[in-house]
Amino acid sequence: MIFLSILIIIGAISLSSINKQLSSILYLRIASIVFIYAGALAFNALYIQSIGYGVGIYSSLFQITTVSQLFDTFLFLIGSFILISWPSSSIISSRVPRGVVGSLPGSILNLKLKSNRFNFATEYSLIVLFSTLGASLLVSSSDLISMYLSIELQSFGVYILSTLYRDSESATSAGLKYFLLGGLSSCLILLGSGLIYSFTGLTNFETIYSLFAVIDLNNLSQGLSLGLIIVIVGFLFKIAAAPLHNWSPDVYDDSPTIVTIWLTIMPKISILIFLLELHSQLGLIGNNLTVFSALEFLNSLPLVQSNQFITNLFHENIVNVLNNLLLLSSLLSLIIGTLVGLAQSRIKRLLAYSTISHVGFMLLALSINTEQSIDSLIFYIIQYSLTNLNTFLIILAFGYVINNSLSKTNKLATLLDKESDKDIKFIAELKGQFFSNPLLSLALSICLFSMAGIPPLIGFFSKQFVLYSAIQSGYFFMSIVAILVSVISASYYLKIIRVLHSGTPVTEPIALSTNANPLPLQPEFIEVKDSNPTINTTSDLTNYHSFLISSLTLSILLFVLKPSIILNSTQLLALSLFNC
Repeated sequence: MIFLSILIIIGAISLSSINKQLSSILYLRIASIVFIYAGALAFNALYIQSIGYGVGIYSSLFQITTVSQLFDTFLFLIGSFILISWPSSSIISSRVPRGVVGSLPGSILNLKLKSNRFNFATEYSLIVLFSTLGASLLVSSSDLISMYLSIELQSFGVYILSTLYRDSESATSAGLKYFLLGGLSSCLILLGSGLIYSFTGLTNFETIYSLFAVIDLNNLSQGLSLGLIIVIVGFLFKIAAAPLHNWSPDVYDDSPTIVTIWLTIMPKISILIFLLELHSQLGLIGNNLTVFSALEFLNSLPLVQSNQFITNLFHENIVNVLNNLLLLSSLLSLIIGTLVGLAQSRIKRLLAYSTISHVGFMLLALSINTEQSIDSLIFYIIQYSLTNLNTFLIILAFGYVINNSLSKTNKLATLLDKESDKDIKFIAELKGQFFSNPLLSLALSICLFSMAGIPPLIGFFSKQFVLYSAIQSGYFFMSIVAILVSVISASYYLKIIRVLHSGTPVTEPIALSTNANPLPLQPEFIEVKDSNPTINTTSDLTNYHSFLISSLTLSILLFVLKPSIILNSTQLLALSLFNC
């Protein structure tokens, strides 16, 4: 469905007769409808009885399961939410001095502004479809080849999204940095895949799992384990898990907010679900081998028992190495994401370090690898996605509300040469917004309290479930560290809330940094009336955007009143994945 929609949209863009009749916002709405319909199709596939056991397609390059279909539905739903939140344009006429236009004819200026505005929204919708297709394929991947092609399709989409605003130097810098470091992580994934294939001659995951369960050659085991470790390190790089996190604050801060929403949510969902399926299968094999080796130690003949016990002990060590790798990354993510975030004054950098801390919680649940921890991980992914989405949507809304009020005094020369900024860069820009925008301020406060883990919001329960599963499994040190960093991280969330509810609103643009060029405010069109052109200088939030913020805020706030729907679903998913 997604692939066919991409072909149709590309055809519509290439045909000038159709292209002239479709506006940029219409392309976004079409893409969001495609996501909703694709999500409905993915959910409807759950009624197929055999899907519970897994259905291999395209020569078993992809394995369709209950988990993959439900998270496909979730991915498409989140993607439609992000596209719907794109702000619409409204016309506010402001007189422009004749001398500003100068030698630039109004018709040429009109064509330039319309084309720029069109390209941003149209390209955004098309690239988002490409990236989501890669994320959906990655969740269902069951082969090294399909895994690598899927992650690259997803990654190239977000690389282009980061540089979508070509006239912005900061966005171009962010995209280049993301591309170079993302290419490095892709090289690690490709290297690990090559090692696995060179030692085993296999690419299908099910066959590799079977070989992993019966292997008895140390050299082959070492090559297989080394390849798996390198692949996992490459994926940890892509989700910005510490100590491989340095690229994410710079990229998130320099990218447009509408792009940052995508970067912080969509790649992480697909990669974490893929790692969950990979690690759960390896963990099940390791647990079964441990039990089997104990039985062999008691009942087998001496020679057979000795060889089998040594082999199975080596398998157990491989699983322990993978667990320790995830635990180490989790520990560093929790500490670095919390402590470094305390010193941030730029709001998207602060939220980037907050994301690193949340990744630490998710990696902790992933490394435990029990039914309860898998349940807590799935629930944490869902609540993180919804809360993070709502937070960035509110920041995007604040950007348009604040900068629209400031842009009323701007001249046309400022709009064309300096490109007014519609992104919130600094926490100080939110100063006193509770008095002018109380509803948005309250919604943002609720999201930040949820991220901090304040009861009875949904974020509190997600952290509680992860900590409970860690304590039940004996990870007491990690649990203590997670509790401490949760308390410390609440301070920088409270810093944003304090700024929101104190002081007076900012009436002048804040220019605290000289190395970050603002994003373009693309005027919609210019009208010429009696030699006095008028220009659209603002963009208003759509009703969908406002309704989406309200719905997500209420779901975060009132989760405790009806938690059974999500909790029962995550528990069933955990049982189906752990017992498959």
